[in-house]
Amino acid sequence: MTALARHRRLSAAWASGPGWKGWFSTVNHSDVGRMFLVTAFFYFLVGGILAMLIRAQLATPHSAFAGPGIYSQIFTMHGTIMMFLFAIPAIEGMAIYLLPKMLGTRDLAYPRLTAYGYWCYFFGGAMLLVSLLFGIAPDGGWFMYPPLTGRIHSPGINTDFWLIGITFVEISAICAAVEFTVSILKYRAPGMSLARMPIFAWYMLVVSLMILTGFPPLILGSILLELERAFGMPFFQVELGGDSLLWQHLFWLFGHPEVYIIFLPAAGVVSTVLPVMASTTLIGYRWVVAAAVALAILSFGLWVHHMFTTGIPHMGLAFFSAASTLVAVPTAVQVFAWIGTMWKGTPRLHLPMLHILGFFVTFVIGGLTGVMVAVVPFDWQVHDTAFVTAHLHYVLFGGFVFPILAGIYYWLPLASGRRRFFRLGNVAFALIFIGFHVTFLAMHWVGLMGQRRRISTYAPEDGWTAINLISSVGGFVLAFGLVIVLIEIVLHLVVPRRSRRNPWGAGTLEWAVPMPPPAYNFASLPRVTSREPLADDPDLGVRLARGEGYLGDARGGLRETLMVDIATGEPEQHVVYPANTRLPLVMAAVTGVFFLSLLLKLYWLTPLALAGVAVLGWRWVWQLGSDTDLGCQPVGHGLALASASETDRPPGWWGSAFLLVANATLFGSLLFGYAFLWTVAPGWPPAAFMEPSLLVLVAAPAGAALAVAGIALAVRRNRIGGDPTAALLAALAGALCLAGAFALLLAGAPHPTGHAYGATLWVLGCYGLVHALLVALMLAFLLARQRAGYVSRSRRAELAIVPVWTGYLAVVTALILAAVYLPGFAA
Repeated sequence: MTALARHRRLSAAWASGPGWKGWFSTVNHSDVGRMFLVTAFFYFLVGGILAMLIRAQLATPHSAFAGPGIYSQIFTMHGTIMMFLFAIPAIEGMAIYLLPKMLGTRDLAYPRLTAYGYWCYFFGGAMLLVSLLFGIAPDGGWFMYPPLTGRIHSPGINTDFWLIGITFVEISAICAAVEFTVSILKYRAPGMSLARMPIFAWYMLVVSLMILTGFPPLILGSILLELERAFGMPFFQVELGGDSLLWQHLFWLFGHPEVYIIFLPAAGVVSTVLPVMASTTLIGYRWVVAAAVALAILSFGLWVHHMFTTGIPHMGLAFFSAASTLVAVPTAVQVFAWIGTMWKGTPRLHLPMLHILGFFVTFVIGGLTGVMVAVVPFDWQVHDTAFVTAHLHYVLFGGFVFPILAGIYYWLPLASGRRRFFRLGNVAFALIFIGFHVTFLAMHWVGLMGQRRRISTYAPEDGWTAINLISSVGGFVLAFGLVIVLIEIVLHLVVPRRSRRNPWGAGTLEWAVPMPPPAYNFASLPRVTSREPLADDPDLGVRLARGEGYLGDARGGLRETLMVDIATGEPEQHVVYPANTRLPLVMAAVTGVFFLSLLLKLYWLTPLALAGVAVLGWRWVWQLGSDTDLGCQPVGHGLALASASETDRPPGWWGSAFLLVANATLFGSLLFGYAFLWTVAPGWPPAAFMEPSLLVLVAAPAGAALAVAGIALAVRRNRIGGDPTAALLAALAGALCLAGAFALLLAGAPHPTGHAYGATLWVLGCYGLVHALLVALMLAFLLARQRAGYVSRSRRAELAIVPVWTGYLAVVTALILAAVYLPGFAA
């Protein structure tokens, strides 16, 4: 087969639908990555406009530009958009587009999940944007501290938009984190061991695990606050056993790792682009990976440094202050590795390198001010002043926007196949760099003089007028620079000036694909023997186009790729992806109906939306697998591999395992909140504990045991060629019995509006009930698949997935029963 014939066959299998309608059904990672990036930078534009409105308001004292109410909406939406709708989605979009190309594969692990995540982000962001347009946007700050955001002080719908819209958007982040984790660990080019992975992939693996363990506390906090606002469950009301500090703990358990979730991917871009700009390789590859891992771990031990002024014990102050300064060590390891790389090589001052140098200067200053606010006496002085706002922008803008701009200019020729014609980028960089430092150095200054954060006006006698005017002028200079960047990118895409292949002389695999990349990335998958395979073999792209790698036959119009061993990268399974479909769009829309029903208090619609999600989820999974035995499939180079549907660790098993990491973190955060209220909040322990129910104590363990034993027996029966139907029916009966036990627990629980104790028990019981029903749905699906002929002795993959969920349900059941009934027994 000729290279042209292979290209045509692969394009027919992988291409999106024709015209604009194809964007609604595409599941290709390049398409979805571009959609993420375009949407994220649209929100960056909106957030930037809001920032200019803030600077216009503060440029002069007693400004009548915006009243206090509108101003509160402006600064709240500015922070919300930049943190939730720009920063995380932008790096998700870049990673979605680049990772398969860097890893030497054809797509991410779950293409439909990628598309579903995008549409959740699109609809969730649209909810927040609509609230801004109609003047009912959130106005409690991007941190939403109760009791200010409780229904007493914020009775309108503004806060509900934030709580429900952000939770909707965070589904997208969880989807992306599961996608990236499984893709990086299991979907790589043959021979790409962990030690040979691109450094950007290491950073994204660390960040994905951080998202899975960092976002659930905020999701839980948003759920609890919305339950308090909608149904009167008093989680944060002191007079009813709640505590507003619980929100701060849950928020900053997310909020401080969030800073590093934003910074680390940008550091991955620097670690990738800088060596190419210096014509060398990265110094200390293993040390940089270790530093990224250490920084991720340490970031979860720092959340209380945002709460130094809340009256925590002195021992806690000392511990968290020391931990906050300790993060400078892994950060310094990365910085010195980058400096050593420049020293080793010969830096070329191309535009990406200019932005990296801007990153160095800005981020180091932000890091130094971060050490300052980690010192408790200094933090007491500058807490809640403009100094902290300036520090945050130095870390996030300096640590994220400069590297992202460097990455955009670096990979833009790859995505477009074109080179720059107009040289506007250098002027834009100068305006951005100068404007940024004028704006936020002035804010450091005025913060030290006592200007508070989030104030809408000030008096002339405060002495802040000149500094604020300078800061506002710098802000508009910064905005002009960013507008020029946008203009140059548009011109780049319009002017047809072809770029040569691999214009930077990089050694990583993404530059081995054609420019611009086809939908399938690689005509055949490469065999990797080093960290920079393209540097070892500059003709690699040509040889892959000839079909000299794996899966070069392009057979049957299938979307094929390989799964590999985690450590060694040796091929393990043959995977066939699903084709384009509008199912992710429809499912995201129905998910949006669920969130809208909560926002608009249309509770009769909520169960209908949940039923719709369940039906669509059933159809989603039903389309996978095969009703015939496929056996081992030839993948090239004389190698034949088992189909993923005929293995014990299929893609769905890995996705379930990492999704349950996020699920377990949310449940652990719920137990943490229960223990925190019990320990700290007034009115605990309550006057009367929940009475133990003998029926629940018998039915719940019995149901969990029957579900676990039933699915285990079904797996064993299927393995020896027997009929697993009876065992599956027993497991289903166990799950339904367990659901009934949780329903009885809820019926006997104290009223959830009387005290935080009863409200917490209700949430614990509902968590168990939802998971029991979910496992029952999975078992019913397995029964239907088994009866339809999709499950057999060889096609055992689906039977391997459900035991992960039943085992988790059993553990959760034991913990819920202990949390609900042990205090009563102890008393």
